Amino acid sequence: MSYLKNIDPQIYRVIRNEISRQEDNLELIASENFASLAVLEAQGSVLTNKYAEGYPRRRWYGGCEFVDDAEQLAIERAKDLFAAEYVNVQPHSGTQANMAVFFCALKFKETILAMDLSCGGHLTHGHPHNYSGMFYNVVAYGVNKKTQMLDYDEIEKLALKFKPKLILAGASAYSREIDFKRFRAISDKAGAYLFVDMAHIAGLVAAGIHPSPVGFADFVSSTTHKTLRGPRGGFIISKNKFARKLDSLVFPGIQGGPLMHVIAAKAVAFAEAKTKEFKAYQEQVVKNARQFCESLKNKGFDIISGGTDTHLLLVDLSSRNINGKLAQELLQKANITVNKNLIPFDKLSASITSGIRLGTAAVTTRGMKEKEIALIADFIDRAVKNRDNPQELAKIKKEVLDLTGKFPLYPELKNNG
Repeated sequence: MSYLKNIDPQIYRVIRNEISRQEDNLELIASENFASLAVLEAQGSVLTNKYAEGYPRRRWYGGCEFVDDAEQLAIERAKDLFAAEYVNVQPHSGTQANMAVFFCALKFKETILAMDLSCGGHLTHGHPHNYSGMFYNVVAYGVNKKTQMLDYDEIEKLALKFKPKLILAGASAYSREIDFKRFRAISDKAGAYLFVDMAHIAGLVAAGIHPSPVGFADFVSSTTHKTLRGPRGGFIISKNKFARKLDSLVFPGIQGGPLMHVIAAKAVAFAEAKTKEFKAYQEQVVKNARQFCESLKNKGFDIISGGTDTHLLLVDLSSRNINGKLAQELLQKANITVNKNLIPFDKLSASITSGIRLGTAAVTTRGMKEKEIALIADFIDRAVKNRDNPQELAKIKKEVLDLTGKFPLYPELKNNG
């Protein structure tokens, strides 16, 4: 970054500090991951210079022949990866992908049935301060109080009672496999569209580790980061009959020029996701998550639903006499990055929470396996036990640094000096 260092040393220092933070911390936020060097190179390329409003071969600007190729590659690779009829790779984020779907399927104030935020849903699934909650009538479904898993019979009752125009499946803090076939049957009984937000599990779906919603859902949205391990961005999958309307809603409906450097990076990520190495990676992600659950349970932590089928787990801290906010701040002192998170039927506010959400996608990218995950669970347990002991927290931090030092973020760069 020699040019940046000379032109703007302050931003240069910010980036160098962030590189160090990522290298030296155990990244356990379930929605974060580390993109490959190939993805970073594509995203940091001269494609950022090009305006390309419109779609391949249908642009409002000249000079788009090469960025057209990049977008077409991204589209075709995503179609192949997810067995999709139609794909739009232009959404700048998962939130905007969701917005385009809502605008396509719904009229203002029509009813949607979606997962409650406190049970694992996302802000764009009907939070009152989000466009999804402001523009539409939201009916929420949750999880069974005893099993802490989705209760499909209850979801069906709500669907038949409220007759939503759209049913939304998918979550940001739900660790169990989702039955898309059952959701399809419920949607058909209620006369509703089925919309699946697979942002968290897209990498697992691509590798065949989690059942795919494609073929069951009318609309599927996703991000390209998280388990898919690409650049930050979104995309939409649908049936061909919605293609024209969705295209027009993304552009010019809710966005202007697409980010061609990001779209090229999405294409790279879709190509990487087709490899046998990616499948092995996703298998290890789930193995690590299950190991995390078992290791934490053995140390007396309560795991929501008792386990996981995916890359994430939700930990109820109530029995450990600490809330999510304090746990997040405490673990940060030991170079362990997590996020506070509501648990089902939480008695604390969203700014405090009774739980933390943990994910294994990022540490698995670094090469860590079950042995290291068990060690990380021990770090967390010791930190919680020694929350008022600065010396012990400093000791844990040193052990964390020893561990991260053995698993460099980009070993290719280390090997090349």
